[in-house]
Formats: sequence, C-alpha cells, structure tokens
Amino acid sequence: MKQKVIIIGAAGRDFHNFNTFFRNKPEYEVVAFTAAQIPDIDGRKYPAELAGALYPDGIPIYNEEDLPKLIADLQADICVFSYSDVTYNKVMSISAIVNAAGANFMLIGPRDTMIKSNKPVIAVGAVRTGCGKSQTSRKVVEYLMAKGLKVVAVRHPMPYGNLVAQKVQRFATVEDLAYHQCTVEEMEEYEPHVVRGNVIYAGVDYEAILRAAEQDPSGCDVVLWDGGNNDFPFFKPDLTITVADPHRPGHELSYYPGEVTLRLADVVVINKIDSAAPENIQTVRENIEKVNPKAIVIDGASPIRVDNPEVIRGKRVLVVEDGPTLTHGEMKIGAGIVAARRFGAAALVDPRPFLVGRLKETFDIYPGIGTLLPAMGYGEQQLKDLEATINNTDCDGVIIGTPIDLNRIIRINKPNTRVYYDLQEIGSPTLDEVLTDFISKHKLA
Repeated sequence: MKQKVIIIGAAGRDFHNFNTFFRNKPEYEVVAFTAAQIPDIDGRKYPAELAGALYPDGIPIYNEEDLPKLIADLQADICVFSYSDVTYNKVMSISAIVNAAGANFMLIGPRDTMIKSNKPVIAVGAVRTGCGKSQTSRKVVEYLMAKGLKVVAVRHPMPYGNLVAQKVQRFATVEDLAYHQCTVEEMEEYEPHVVRGNVIYAGVDYEAILRAAEQDPSGCDVVLWDGGNNDFPFFKPDLTITVADPHRPGHELSYYPGEVTLRLADVVVINKIDSAAPENIQTVRENIEKVNPKAIVIDGASPIRVDNPEVIRGKRVLVVEDGPTLTHGEMKIGAGIVAARRFGAAALVDPRPFLVGRLKETFDIYPGIGTLLPAMGYGEQQLKDLEATINNTDCDGVIIGTPIDLNRIIRINKPNTRVYYDLQEIGSPTLDEVLTDFISKHKLA
C-alpha cells in the first residue's frame, strides 16, 4: 500500500527532500507540506509543474500548527521533518506530536538528498544562522577567482514567491534582483556575490539548478554551495567548510542539523574570535575536537568598517540587523552592535515602542530580539512597516548591519551608515592553504 506522507518544512529543504526522495516514487503519496519560520508561505501549493506526473493537482501547503489535525484528516503514515536551525528539543517535540497522532517520524539524510555534480564542489555551511557563513563563502570565491578559476555559487533555497517562476534563478547583476522580485532576505544573500563579480544561482529544483550552474555562460570550474541556516548541502561536496560561532558556544552540539554540518566538515572556521570571550572560544574548540577531531580548524575574525563613524560616535542609535539572524538565529551580537560599541555610541535605542504593522508580529513571535530591529522584508507590506518603524524611532542615527544597502529599497529619513564585514583568517592554517591543496588534488591549476 502507498505510504501517505506529510513533509514538515519552511519552503526550502522540504521541497528538496520531495524532489530528490519522493517525487517519482509511486510507493509514496505526499499529501501535504506544512510551513513554519517564514511568514505567508502556507496557504499555497507546491505546483503541479514542479511536483511531477504523480501530482497533477500539486500539493497543498498548510500551517504547521495544524499538523495533528492534518495527520488525522489525511491519514498520514509518515511525517518528514525538513527544515533547519531548531533545537533538539524542538525537533523531538514535533516528533512527539507526530507519534501521538499515530504517524511515524522521519529524518532524511545526505545519501538520499545530495546531488552529484560533474564539477568539483566546495560546500560552505554553519552550525547556526548568523555564524558568518556568507562572508566565508565570499572569501572562498575571492581566493579561487584570484587563482584564475571561474566559480559559480549556488545558494540554499529561499523561494517565497511564484515557485514555477523560481524553478531556476540566475543572478549576475544587481538588476537581476529586481527582475526576480527578491525579498530583502534574498538580496542579503545574492547581492554581496553579484557586486563582487560572480554569478549565483538559487530557486526550487536543485537538480536543474546544478546542471545550469555547471553550464553557466560565464564558465564554471568550481561549484560553490552557499548554505542556508545550518543545513547540510544539497550537492555532494568534495570539500566541506563549516563555520562555528563562539558567541553561541555549545549551540554547535544542540541545534539540528548544525551538528550534522559540524560532523561532515573537512574544515571548521571558528569565526568572530576578535569579539568573543576566550572561554567561549575554548568551548567551541573542545566540542569540535569531541565530534570531529580530524577536521582542520581555522581561526577567523570579522573585522568591521563603517561608511561614516560620525553617525555613531556619541549618538543614540538604532541598530538594524539581518532578519533571520535575529529571529530563528537568536543572535544578540551582530555587526551593528559591534560597530556601536567600537565607535562609541551613547546608547542603543529600543525600537519596540515605535513598531509598525507586521513588525509587531515578529516581536511577538520572537520576544528575545530585544533592542535590535530585524530587517524583515518578505513582502511589500513588511518593507513598508520596516521603513515606517525606522523613521518613527526616536534616535539620532541608524546603523545598518545588514549585508545590503537598505537605502536602495526604502527611504530612511535619519542619518545612517552601513557596516561592512568580511572574514579575516588569523594565523595558520588558512583557507588559501586549504584551497591550494584542493586545486592541486582536482588538477584545476
């Protein structure tokens, strides 16, 4: 008999697990997806054009809150957990809900979901959202391009719009971000790549995306997997780099699937050691040694620079940081906070009295955000709410700690300055040494 399946997700790993494991298997019937973490991704369908011949009507997407009722109403046999950056307690709490409703609980691993490339693949992941994975990816690309190699990056999915239109997306210019109607969250990942001159792909169908990347018109010697959250790669890597964060010591062994990425790593970058406590750095080192003693460990810093320190010095400032890093990433110290401290801000202004519209919902869901403002922009209304909240806030200036120029997409009526940050290795080994060995091994020179 067919096994009826519900895939528990957040518009990313869930679609990939379906595409690689379930799509063409008649012994399974995926009766629903559920959605969490991202606003407004439930209430739509995974379309028939992507779901394949076994699903002519597509597959409905419901809110995860309805999971017990869905299991009963749809007579589900299996529920597959398929999203990232959650505590082990959260994963097993959902498992308890599933089991109590009578269904089996399932996790699908790399062997059944990693796609093999015909090009060498370097994967960059992290143990949590906000570790510095993207800046590590950019550093890898810079090293490889400096050695004369053509690198095509592929980003973990963020398909929040028209899924059919987003099947395969290619970004080579800033104008491509507008063409594909990117959210702020997407721009934060794609824009830093394209302004540096390299192409990045994303979308929904990662088999099709990989084949397009391998044949990119600009050429492709190496595929770089730029991971999302703390997920493990969709492509089978020849070199795996995982970034750890000593601002959140111990999280590398207590969040799913971050520990998977740590155990898979050939190289672990301990980032932000310039701003972390020594005892926290030591905790991370000991945990790496405990679960992956063969990994090469690279020490890294995230030095910052700002456009205009006078916006900060002696001023009451509002700090705007990357949205997902503050929400499900639970980060408390980002680039904006570091800049406020280093350049002598008089005070951090609490945005909560000035919140507008849907940003109030964000703080209700994630009350631990505190005095920071997440740059939420999953849709036009959220962007309007972000703009209004910033402009309503009683502050002297605004620190923009996101990876993109917010002034390009909203109008800020206060003095503001951007914060930039890149990975800087400290001592040896370095990424350059690791990549030199990689190039030699794969005869890319």
